Amino acid sequence: MNTKTPVLFVSHGSPMLAQDAHTGADYRAWSETLPRPKAILVFSAHWEAPPLQFGETVRHDELVYDFYGFPEALYRMQFPAPGAGWLVDAVNDVLGEKIATAARGLDHGVWVPFIHMWPEADLPILQMSLPSTFSNQGLYELGAKLSPLREQGVMIVGSGTLTHNLREGFKGDYAVPPEWVTEFDDWVERSLLHNRAAILDWQAEAPHAQRNHPTPDHFRPLLIAAGAAGEDEPVSFPITGFEMMVFSRRSVQFS
Repeated sequence: MNTKTPVLFVSHGSPMLAQDAHTGADYRAWSETLPRPKAILVFSAHWEAPPLQFGETVRHDELVYDFYGFPEALYRMQFPAPGAGWLVDAVNDVLGEKIATAARGLDHGVWVPFIHMWPEADLPILQMSLPSTFSNQGLYELGAKLSPLREQGVMIVGSGTLTHNLREGFKGDYAVPPEWVTEFDDWVERSLLHNRAAILDWQAEAPHAQRNHPTPDHFRPLLIAAGAAGEDEPVSFPITGFEMMVFSRRSVQFS
């Protein structure tokens, strides 16, 4: 490829998205606007580990069904995308270290949205763990180190959810998105458009940050994506809106 691939942050929502053709159509429509990458390098909120690790490097025949109490059909879904074992050496080269590999399949933060975005399951995918010991700055710098892979046709994707308070969501008390959700969602949009570095201090600066993210795992993949894009690349929001009134569906595309 002669141009860099886009960088994505995908708000993956509930596991039920996998069976929701109506909502899934938004993800499919987004993917149809994207160039076809040589491979996808993805980080998910649902695989945090102290060190960086690679997941499965061959075909993704074994998925991770990391959710409980959902319809049985969800646990039978498949997404047998090819692995991207060849990408391991390229990642090691740009990071300047040798990363260990774990035989771990794609978790639902990856396959649930991807089943709509690339339903043919024909793009090579390599998942890396979200390093739990990295600071916000460290995650941003990790993305920056990986950014040269974009010139080789690799699409860097972070998967989380822009607001993620499960307790509030399952209470089901809201007929419209509450202000503590919309104000946070708006702050992220403004920051990405006008002051991207602000998201590095999101826990202190964003309104209602703790209430929207009692734990930070679902926001942290955005920091890797932002680092891979840098300060100046255009940003857009291909999917917006809310699920269960408290989960922002805002997804992000850089360039």
